[in-house]
Amino acid sequence: MNISRELSKRCENKCELCGNEENLTEYIVTPKLGEKLEEQVAICEICLTEIKSSDTLDKNHWRCLNDSMWSPIPAVQVVAYRLLHRMNEEPWAQDAINMIYMEPETLEWAQDGIEDESEKIIHKDSNGNILENGDTVTLIQDLNVKGAGFTAKRGAAMRRIRLVHDNAEHIEGKIDGQHIVLVTKYVKKQMKDS
Repeated sequence: MNISRELSKRCENKCELCGNEENLTEYIVTPKLGEKLEEQVAICEICLTEIKSSDTLDKNHWRCLNDSMWSPIPAVQVVAYRLLHRMNEEPWAQDAINMIYMEPETLEWAQDGIEDESEKIIHKDSNGNILENGDTVTLIQDLNVKGAGFTAKRGAAMRRIRLVHDNAEHIEGKIDGQHIVLVTKYVKKQMKDS
């Protein structure tokens, strides 16, 4: 299990989307940075694989959204809404979209993550690896950070990065407690252990 104690307590050790109790991980709901518990969802490996898939979704698996879309947790509502929109050709998903209720700021957060695939910007590190919100990267060389008055050293880690949505060459995050923007060609993605 790869989730914080607080998230584990909130989700009662179950995937907040489908209820599975195995292989839970924290999922950061973009464009948030995941620095707060309210910006994270506990999901299982099956749901994570489905979410990251660019292919069609397993509609039978996602019928669980009929229940999880009513979660009182805004981050869970956001993920459910986005997934239902990916399956909007299904009558049951259309019905669910029409029934779901979210506070205006939650709806705005949900809609912010729905994008046209043809206009999707892909962020890549110096080795060509695709970067995603929440990844950890390390610097491949020393960088003088303009306006912050310090040099970010080679090997320094930036955790829980945020992709700049309109520029494939920029990411945001913190190094040495300073919020900065980095150019992707100066970082490499830290791969998760399998």
